[in-house]
Amino acid sequence: MTTAFFRTVILYFVLMLGLRLMGKRQIGELEPSELVLTLLLSDLASVPMQNFGIPLVHGLLPIITLLSLSMLLSFCSLKSIRFRSLLCGRPTIIIRNGKLMQRAMLKNRLTVDELFEQLRGQGISQLSQVKYAVLETSGKLSILSYAKDSPITPSDLQMEVSDNVTLPLLLINDGRILRHNLKDSGYDEKWLLKQLQQRKLSSPHQVFLMTVDEGGNVICVTKEAPS
Repeated sequence: MTTAFFRTVILYFVLMLGLRLMGKRQIGELEPSELVLTLLLSDLASVPMQNFGIPLVHGLLPIITLLSLSMLLSFCSLKSIRFRSLLCGRPTIIIRNGKLMQRAMLKNRLTVDELFEQLRGQGISQLSQVKYAVLETSGKLSILSYAKDSPITPSDLQMEVSDNVTLPLLLINDGRILRHNLKDSGYDEKWLLKQLQQRKLSSPHQVFLMTVDEGGNVICVTKEAPS
């Protein structure tokens, strides 16, 4: 029982390390090579977890080999455009000036139903609204609409607006002070406690979240009383 526990924990952390090396992506955003690697890793990890007759090293060796191969391929794709195109493929134009590129759809095995599903997901109901639709290597459809169908912006109306959008930093998360964020914001705990006192709060544990932006604006949400 103890052996199974430690083997599972070790394999779990090795896999997590490998997935972190691949970057932060969702399954739908993985390149073909990354998806294949993910499937192989999950299959390889299950064998030493279930079969105790296999030494753990023999289970880790193919996993480490695949991760090393993935890093090598990533390095090669960064250095060579041709290799990257061979490994990951190239973006393909599916719609050009409102017209379907049927050969491109056939080559990428993209059905009409799948195309319209992605169009509807981006608020497009007619092909005539689309100037370009590009099928990315991840399988996601990027859509560029005609200028007349694009949302109006202040610059289109020649309006002058102040760019006062700032990035808030999370200072308290469910009663816990995030000291690295507090330091990055340029404030200290003395300032934080003063902010709590102004809101008649005696402890950070009473706060569900608190943020501060670059303009010094503070948002504080207290914890709800247990029901």
